[in-house]
Amino acid sequence: MKPCPLCTAAADSIPPVWDRTLFDCPVCRLVFVDPAGHLGPEDERARYATHNNDPEDQGYRDFLDRLGLPLIERLPPGAEGLDFGAGPGPVLAQMLTERGFPTTPWDPYFAPNPALLSRQWEFIACTEVVEHLHDPAATFALLGRLLVPGGVLGVMTTILTDEVELDSWWYLRDPTHVVFYRPATLEWIAQRHSWTLECLEDSANVSFFRKGRADS
Repeated sequence: MKPCPLCTAAADSIPPVWDRTLFDCPVCRLVFVDPAGHLGPEDERARYATHNNDPEDQGYRDFLDRLGLPLIERLPPGAEGLDFGAGPGPVLAQMLTERGFPTTPWDPYFAPNPALLSRQWEFIACTEVVEHLHDPAATFALLGRLLVPGGVLGVMTTILTDEVELDSWWYLRDPTHVVFYRPATLEWIAQRHSWTLECLEDSANVSFFRKGRADS
């Protein structure tokens, strides 16, 4: 058993996949990799640096728009936001800024500006970020502090549904992917932080959290 990095409950081990030791939390339903199997900072940064985030690649822009376009629909005109975990090529920040929503990239390796984490934002975008978190509890708490009341957190990550067979799931092949979220995990996060959760019906991998309850 291992303590869950999201809710701290005791999580049970499940059969390993590709030599990755996995645990399944019975409370928040997070599946996570044994921390002993995490890459070190240098190896992790080196892998991220290989990502080809080309702003001229229309296919990549279309991929980012799975989150970007519905995010814009949920924002007031001119809202300012943070591209959290932007990576070596902050294309989404560029795209949102071009559309009138000034967006600043932040990344622990490629844009580690601490001043950006000492103010609040009207929205935060996290595209293919939350599956990399070594300490998801601390990071989601930070994201909550960074949002103004009523602010929107947009998350894109491949969700672990009941139809997924772990022993053939491609998302587990990336050694930097260490935490995996079920639909129930997203609901737990919303409940824990008193956020309102909205999962897009036409995109199983895009979810929005709004800081505060819908009835508050």
